[in-house]
Amino acid sequence: MALAIAIYSAVTWAGAAAFGSDAWFRNGDGFAVDFMLLSRISWFGRREDGQLVVRTPFSGLSVSDPTPGTIAMVGVMLGSTFFDGFSRTSIWQNRYYNVQVDLIDRPSLADLVGQLMNLGGLLLCVAFVGLAFRLAVYGTESIAERRPLSQEFIDSLIPIALVYVIAHYFSLLIYQGEVGVRLLSDPWGRGWNLFGTSDFQPNFTFLTPHTIWYVQVGALVIGHVAGLAVAHDRAVGLFHTPKMALWTQYPMLVLMVLFTVGGLWVLSQG
Repeated sequence: MALAIAIYSAVTWAGAAAFGSDAWFRNGDGFAVDFMLLSRISWFGRREDGQLVVRTPFSGLSVSDPTPGTIAMVGVMLGSTFFDGFSRTSIWQNRYYNVQVDLIDRPSLADLVGQLMNLGGLLLCVAFVGLAFRLAVYGTESIAERRPLSQEFIDSLIPIALVYVIAHYFSLLIYQGEVGVRLLSDPWGRGWNLFGTSDFQPNFTFLTPHTIWYVQVGALVIGHVAGLAVAHDRAVGLFHTPKMALWTQYPMLVLMVLFTVGGLWVLSQG
C-alpha cells in the first residue's frame, strides 16, 4: 500500500508540474476525473463563472462531452468494480486456487501468475463493458442512420457506475466506519485513548444478509432505470420524432438489462 501511494504521489506531482494542476486534475488524474464524472449526477453544479447553482439531479449528464478518453474512463469505472465483485465468486476463486496449487512449490512464480491472472481478468471485464456499450451504440446508429453517437450516450453509464460502487462497498464502508471509531483514538495501536473511543466495540451484525441484498438490488435497479432515462433524454434531444427516439433506445435497453442481470448475478454469487 505504501509503495502504491508513493508511485501515485510521484505520478500526480509530475503530471501537475508538467501540465499544470488544473489541466492535470481535470483530464489526467484518474480519481479526480472519476469524481468529476459522478458529480454530474448531483443537484448542485458550478457555472463557468464559478457560481454554485442548484439544478435538477442528473441534468448534468444531459450535455454531450467530447473529451477524448471518456468512454475508456467510464469502462474502467464499471469494469473494475464488476471484476472486484466477480473475483470474490466461487467460479473465480476455484480457478485461482487451482493455479496456486499447481505452483505451490514455487511461491514466487505462483504469486506472479496470480497477479497476472487478476490483471487479465480486470482487463477482460473493462473490455467487456466497452464492447457491450459499443455494440449497443452501433445498434442505435443503425436504426437512426447517424454516426457517431458513442459520445452522446456514454454519460448514461455514469449512474450505473455509481450504483455499482454503492452495491459493492456500502456494507464495507459501514463496517470499517465502525472500526474507524475505535482507531480514531488509537490509530497506531500504542494504547492511546485520545477521544475516549478506544474501547468502542463494532457491531458487525448491524446489517443482516437480507438487508445488504435488498440495498444492493434496490441500488442496481434504480441506477439502471436512471441510466436508461438519461439515454432516452439524449435521444429525444438528438432525434426529431418521438418514434425515432423510442426505437433508437431499444439497443440501450438491452445493454441496461445485461448490466443489471450481470451485476445482480455477481452480487448473489459473492
